[in-house]
Amino acid sequence: MEQSATTAVTESNDRREAAPASLRGEHSAPERLVLARGIFTGPSARVNDDLYAVVKGGAAVRERHSLHLPKGATAHTNTYFGRFAASYWQRWTTVTEVSVGAHLVVGHKANVRLVASDIAGHRRIIASLVATSSGVVSLTAPLDQYVDGGALWLEFDAVGGELDITELAWTARAPEKVRPVAIAICTFNRAEDCAHTVAALASDATVLAAIDAVYVVDQGTDLVEDRPLFQQVRPDFGDKLRYIRQPNLGGAGGFTRGLYEVSAANEHADVILMDDDILCEPETVLRLQAFANLTVEPTLVGAQMLFLLNPDYLNVGAEEVHLHELKHGQKVPKALRNTSMLKKNQERRVDAGYNAWWTCLIPAEVVKKIGLPVPIFFQWDDVEYGIRAREHGFVTVTLPNAAVWHADFYWKDYDDWARYFSTRNSLIVGALHTDLDGKAITREFFRYIAEHLVGMQYGLVHTTLQGIEDFMKGPKALRDGGIDALAAARSTRNDYPETIKHPAATPPVNSADISVRRASGEPSRVTLVLIKRAITQWTGRTQPGLIGITREDAHWWHVGLFDHVVVTDASQSGVRVRRRDKARARALLIRAYRTLRKLRKELPALQAEYRAAVPELTSRENWARLYGIDPN
Repeated sequence: MEQSATTAVTESNDRREAAPASLRGEHSAPERLVLARGIFTGPSARVNDDLYAVVKGGAAVRERHSLHLPKGATAHTNTYFGRFAASYWQRWTTVTEVSVGAHLVVGHKANVRLVASDIAGHRRIIASLVATSSGVVSLTAPLDQYVDGGALWLEFDAVGGELDITELAWTARAPEKVRPVAIAICTFNRAEDCAHTVAALASDATVLAAIDAVYVVDQGTDLVEDRPLFQQVRPDFGDKLRYIRQPNLGGAGGFTRGLYEVSAANEHADVILMDDDILCEPETVLRLQAFANLTVEPTLVGAQMLFLLNPDYLNVGAEEVHLHELKHGQKVPKALRNTSMLKKNQERRVDAGYNAWWTCLIPAEVVKKIGLPVPIFFQWDDVEYGIRAREHGFVTVTLPNAAVWHADFYWKDYDDWARYFSTRNSLIVGALHTDLDGKAITREFFRYIAEHLVGMQYGLVHTTLQGIEDFMKGPKALRDGGIDALAAARSTRNDYPETIKHPAATPPVNSADISVRRASGEPSRVTLVLIKRAITQWTGRTQPGLIGITREDAHWWHVGLFDHVVVTDASQSGVRVRRRDKARARALLIRAYRTLRKLRKELPALQAEYRAAVPELTSRENWARLYGIDPN
């Protein structure tokens, strides 16, 4: 089966289609560019409509682009998707004045207010009008008092009669030309999710007209093109949709294929990279594209991430990376994190270090100047590209009020094969873009490993060491784009029983023997407790019995008290069984000591080696080789 799939991929690459005609051309701009539209209900029933507009005083009738208010009702768009991020537009774009207009059907009288906030969220009215007849109304605001924070929104009162609001749009003077833009979606065996994402793009005629191409890069065996929904919406794209099959080269390989194809077709076209397993808000595409067309300098423009299972919660307002600590996904100071956007708005402007590729626009100039991503398969590829872009003068803006919903990260267990790529790639990115302190890095790794050993996560320690060891092989480890590394990372974990997830109802132990033990608070002297738990595990002076531990209590300082535990998986879909194994812990400890000692010694040379390899690794020729296609 694998051989036939590979053959099919090769044949598909040999029959590459020409780029869509619209992508290859240039676009004249309208007199005014739509920056954002008024949306009144979400793309799914799971999304709370109050993320779009809030109505008080009566039952409103909502449609996607229209809102009906009964007599006496009021409505406002001081909401996540309803606000206009004035601070970001003033700071990063050429826009100095914005207009907002709508078509009103007025039953008796309507009050309309254009309202602003400042960095502290204080409300002030910028402009207002009273409409006594139906028609188009428009209000204008200068963007001159929002550098550090603040937003704009509309408020409506239906006075003495009903009020219908349609065609709401924020606009500004357009640039001379509007850039072509393509969307690249990378997918691997999430065919149904990907089909729904493609269908979401097709569902909005304005968005569909604004994009010039959609590249679906399928790296799996469960094919998107076999899904009825994909076949149903495919004709809606006309000539714009391209479906590509290729070997599984991870997110790096899938997204890079989109950049590779689009930059070959038109060196002036932007690319929006988009995950396959999101709940897509089509309006976000329009907002990212409009912002990118009006930035002072070419800018990477990213969407924020809302949680898929908790749809009103924002993951993080803006992220940065702490390279010297090998930590990404770090919250920018003052940015919102894990916050309900029904209860709080992001008033302060926060500047991102990079934006993850759940949805992110990459300007054509970036690809032309810095090349393609590094073939590190999965994890840290988006971080590396954002850092490299910044080093070449291109900033990243994470745009509020533009977002997609993505699977919540805290539902994914830390102990899985992805830890290999996270470990290896963090070292690669750190080596490329900062001077790592070998002593500090190895000391921190040793601490993590000690905690995992105390927590009886022997497979996790193995996976971490595997990532470090493969980093020390140098750039040649990236020769195949990660295919062999993926297979090794997944297969070798089978030697560690605690990495296997079991149904909660039928664990491989006697359920009657499980006694649940809750954890106390976090220890105040963490290092001392780590030493104590290590001694407890090493000497076998653990508390007896089979202990059940919830996910929220599965800290090493709690787990380390016992020698046989059943821990709930972070996904809440099963449990894992951990058991003390002194011989295995000893072998891993010796391996860790030797590996980290070698890393500390060889790190300076490895940094030089990786940096020298970047031009070749990121070249079109290298990626064409990985794709198995003729670069010409």
